[in-house]
Amino acid sequence: MTTDFATRTRNSVDTADWTALSTELDAYGCALTPQLLTPAECRELARLYDREDLFRTTVDMARHRFGSGQYRYFTHQLPDSVSILREALYPRLLVVARAWAEKLRRPAPWPDTLQEWTAMCHDAGQAKSSQILLRYQAGDWNALHRDIFGEMVFPLQVVIGLDEPGVDYTGGEFLLVEQRPRAQSRGTTTVLAQGHGLIFTSRDRPVASARGFSTGPVRHGVSVVRSGRRHALGLVFHDA
Repeated sequence: MTTDFATRTRNSVDTADWTALSTELDAYGCALTPQLLTPAECRELARLYDREDLFRTTVDMARHRFGSGQYRYFTHQLPDSVSILREALYPRLLVVARAWAEKLRRPAPWPDTLQEWTAMCHDAGQAKSSQILLRYQAGDWNALHRDIFGEMVFPLQVVIGLDEPGVDYTGGEFLLVEQRPRAQSRGTTTVLAQGHGLIFTSRDRPVASARGFSTGPVRHGVSVVRSGRRHALGLVFHDA
């Protein structure tokens, strides 16, 4: 089963139109992938939320004034599907990350493999797993924020919807708000189809200007869930 899943996942990622995805990321800071998980695989992942042994910590968002709802960080003993998804996506995202760094005249410290990059994070003192399983009930929401846990930052991450919008829940759109240079902020909303991923920037993106490229700071969150229950899997490519 794992071998079949790994083969299908790599195929789904490799056959995606990465030219179009990169163009959307350049334009909006986010882009929807093709389907990465089947409905059955989504439900299986969502059910893991109740397995406390799989997680290193649980965050109550209201307690920390992050919004309302709850999410859990996996331990480093990740479910096979989570590990396979990260391994398949990293090389494709790396191409975009390096292109963005070049435009912004920043260092591009990310090596060719996820294992090497993870080791670099750990050597720098960022050794906690940052893979997230989120659960929102009716009335829950996530405040605008960035997932930055230290100096070692990978500029892109992916969130995968695990429930069916309009059926399992209503509301709960993914929010992206970009602070534009010398202008009002711009917002983007995305409905996460079940099993599809949304690639988005962890902190900022290059914005074309008269002098080349400037930095466009970006934050993300989730609008209020109006009914039902919403689960999502967050794939972050730097540790905490």
